[in-house]
Amino acid sequence: MTTTEEATTAKPIDTRALLKDLQERFDVFRNFSPLAIGIDKQVFALLPELSKKSLRLAMRSHTISTRYLKEMEKGTVRLNLDGTPADEVTDENRQHAAEQLRERFKKQAEARKAAEAEAKAEQRRVEKLNQLAEKFGRK
Repeated sequence: MTTTEEATTAKPIDTRALLKDLQERFDVFRNFSPLAIGIDKQVFALLPELSKKSLRLAMRSHTISTRYLKEMEKGTVRLNLDGTPADEVTDENRQHAAEQLRERFKKQAEARKAAEAEAKAEQRRVEKLNQLAEKFGRK
């Protein structure tokens, strides 16, 4: 069996379960603290059985979460896996997090407005149908 065949037949790792496990094991994940650059290497040192792909997906899921972005926006220090300071959170990092949050909230607001408009339109259609049924219905 080739590596490609093994990858396609291997049991997929549940990214959410892996992320939950990381949050249970490490405070920096549980608290959504700004993570040190290269923290994946620290995770692999402690958990060598993880696949790079599954960890990468779990890390992506974690770092794009709203809670993580909010912590990055107001954070000053990036933390290692053991909670010790690693680097500073740069202004550029904070700005990027703030921008991501603004875009996310803007999209949510637009989706909410679109859903409300669709609900109002549906309500108007139902009212119009009821009026027509009343007007032309058999008595």
